[in-house]
Amino acid sequence: MKSCSIFAAIAALTLAAACNGDAEESETIADAVDVHALTPTLEELAPVGRLPQTVQPVRYDVEMRIDPREDAFSGQARITIDLAEAADGVWLHGDDLNVEGVTIQVAGQASAPGTYEEILPTGVSWVGFPETLGPGEVIVDIAYSSRFDPLLAGLFKVEEGGAAYALAKSESIQARRFLPGFDEPGFKAPFSFAVTVPEGDHVILNTPEISRAPAAEPGFETVRFAPTRPLSTYLLSLAVGPFDMVERPDLPPNEIRDFAVPLRGFARQGRGHELKDVLDATGPMLEIFERGLEQPYPYQKLDIIAAPSWPSGATELAGAITYRESRILLGQNPPPAVRRAMLAIHAHEIAHMWFGNLVTPPWWDDLWLKEAFASWGTPFALVELEPDAGHEVDSVVRGLSAMRLDSLGSARRVNEPIERNEDIRNAYDAITYSKGQAVIAMVDAYFGAENFRPALGRYIAEFADGAADSADFYRVIGEVSGEPRLEQVFQSFIGQQGLPLVTVSHACTADGVEAAYAQSRYRPLGSEADLDRSWTIPVCLSLGGADDGSTDRHCTLLEAAAQTETLEGAACPAYVMPNADGAGYYRWSLEPAAWSALADRFDTLPQTEALSVVDSAIASFEAGEGDADALLDVIEAAARSPYRRVAAAPLRSLQRYARLIQSDEALAAFQAVAGDIYRARYNAFADAPSVEEIELRSVIAGFLAMTAKDETVRADLANRAAAFIGYERERDAFALSSDEYGEAFTVAVEDLGPDFFEALLAARRTIDDPRFSAATAPALASAADPALAARVRDLAVDGGLDPREAYRLIETQMFNRATQTDAWAWLGDNFPAFIDAIPRQWPRRTPGLASQTCDLAYVEKLDALFAEHGGLAQGHQRALAQAKETITLCGALKAARGAELEAAFLARAG
Repeated sequence: MKSCSIFAAIAALTLAAACNGDAEESETIADAVDVHALTPTLEELAPVGRLPQTVQPVRYDVEMRIDPREDAFSGQARITIDLAEAADGVWLHGDDLNVEGVTIQVAGQASAPGTYEEILPTGVSWVGFPETLGPGEVIVDIAYSSRFDPLLAGLFKVEEGGAAYALAKSESIQARRFLPGFDEPGFKAPFSFAVTVPEGDHVILNTPEISRAPAAEPGFETVRFAPTRPLSTYLLSLAVGPFDMVERPDLPPNEIRDFAVPLRGFARQGRGHELKDVLDATGPMLEIFERGLEQPYPYQKLDIIAAPSWPSGATELAGAITYRESRILLGQNPPPAVRRAMLAIHAHEIAHMWFGNLVTPPWWDDLWLKEAFASWGTPFALVELEPDAGHEVDSVVRGLSAMRLDSLGSARRVNEPIERNEDIRNAYDAITYSKGQAVIAMVDAYFGAENFRPALGRYIAEFADGAADSADFYRVIGEVSGEPRLEQVFQSFIGQQGLPLVTVSHACTADGVEAAYAQSRYRPLGSEADLDRSWTIPVCLSLGGADDGSTDRHCTLLEAAAQTETLEGAACPAYVMPNADGAGYYRWSLEPAAWSALADRFDTLPQTEALSVVDSAIASFEAGEGDADALLDVIEAAARSPYRRVAAAPLRSLQRYARLIQSDEALAAFQAVAGDIYRARYNAFADAPSVEEIELRSVIAGFLAMTAKDETVRADLANRAAAFIGYERERDAFALSSDEYGEAFTVAVEDLGPDFFEALLAARRTIDDPRFSAATAPALASAADPALAARVRDLAVDGGLDPREAYRLIETQMFNRATQTDAWAWLGDNFPAFIDAIPRQWPRRTPGLASQTCDLAYVEKLDALFAEHGGLAQGHQRALAQAKETITLCGALKAARGAELEAAFLARAG
């Protein structure tokens, strides 16, 4: 029988005839058509999204030579694959690799040369066999080399303090930049690595080092590692360099885990001592997850790596979690917000060891199964670690933050289908992370931890070392919980875009309280989002007593567009709070009298409910309901709250509203009123503030200085910023906490002039503090002087900055009215150079540079820019749609409510 494959075909009909052995018919068809015109090219055949599932990697054996002092690295990847059917080649991934040779071998036969060709810009490549092979196992051996990536993708290098380090950023599809293979999450296989490096350099991979021996090349040694459990390529760790290593005692076995876990920390030379806090937290966090999931930590060791540079905050590389050093190196006397952020990101990454690593989504449309659950796992661990620190409230704040993006018609759904490699990074947004975790928290709260959480352990156990999609997850939680409505809630929120608005009214009757519910899609002014949405919504009301401060909780599943029910035994309430404990992922609305009753008792609400009140009040105003005076009353009440998060909740909206104000008189009134609202709170801080007050004082100071333009606060920040860098005085390294860096250096650049700008630029070369570097790049970009602003733009493309900092320079100028026009013109002239200066995974987000302009002219400007240069920013289409819609909605809000806001601030300014 003849062997047929798509690559032997000249056309579909010819293929069918040939495979049936009908040579005469085949020749007749060939005579009737232009055979060459019908022959598909590899580019036409290349999969733009998922690779064919008929080929599965079985094992990787990899040898690499890595010297961070050089510009390039090399490797040899021996990949054993299983073919489900005969083929004359396979699709795999290899991005910008210089392939020097390919051999193909079937067990028991001699190897033969194959071919390799990179077909698509996303690294989709074709390996051709010398003949048709399979079904069965085939060994593909690829020798290759490549340069270290300059834009923090794949395998890149960093030079700090005279030392060079190489680091691999594999997620999401960057492993293909340093290793040919099957670079998709659902392809899991064990890896064995041997890495040749300069003598004495540390090499960090996913498994323990098992041997180290001199290499044939003088001055080098070869380090071999234990085979991994089955891993996805995006979880591969590879770090080489003269790191400081901090070894801790092994984490001992416990009632869940029967083996010890070696624990180590790595940081660049001279910074190892700063790993203490993160290493101290690691053991307790690990045990919290083990007990909660009833599943042991799955890997042979755990390394914590502080990378000198890293394109994201952190990455959950299996057994070797890697962080941008500014996220976990706290330094001396870290401010509370910095420590809190470290704990949060660390808990998130540890949760990934189960969610995403041990159990992996098969494709990126189910990214939520790792990112949303790791986000939900953050308060899961931290509330037990620090019960009184309010970490559960941070979870509510994150859910509320996702609602702004979810209000857009262009927002993606949590498990949005992903058809192309170019769109994968679009799944890494607040919808996946924060909406996903808020939905999980809502389900957990409504159905009860005793029903929901045991299902998670079963899910982990059933799919360990494999892949599971949403359908798998829903099946398991349904089987374990015995609650089919639990799946209905998940599917209605995960499987469609948009944000519910729940309207609640009530009437007191002889039988109790009659509650009426209605649901619709929340839409802000100017939105054209599709209204054809309905959800299965867990709604819980908190009914407040008239005198004694007691509350009564009543919950229901809102499935219809409208439904009414009697709350049996409920006393007639003094007020109704439509989102008890702030646990629901929805906005809500009340009748005016009920709003007033609730607002009158704002000070008595728990902070999670107060946060929901602030959010829904702002959302209602931005949807065209209510009036500006009522909104300002809520904002003032929030500012007086004893809770840090509640007091800070309106600040972002106030910053946005400043952009809606047209006249100088009204802007001055806005600054005076907004300043007065928060200045009283700022001046009331105690001489010995609590941790909460320290965090809030820093946040309010930034608002007063940057938005309200408070001269006293600005002078204080600028003076301390000058002292911190030693500007015109002896340096005082304790003049600022790192919480204050951003606002302090921005104010100083704006108020102290060109000489301070030069001093700050020079200080970046001498002050070794990653948070200082991160804060001072946008501070420099705040300079309004045209000559300095032009220098900043030049720095973005030829200043030798970290690629992340290059992006922040232009982002800051686009957010600043004084520099916005010139920055946009510069972007138009320098877009290709700008793309070449920023992290490789960031070009897709560049439309967002204009999203804060609130100027409708930028809708057409964005279209023009990306019509010309969109090919340089693969996957930008969603960010473009969201940026244009954000600008349009801001313009609609300005047109509809800007004058009312101006009048309200002018009236209150008196």
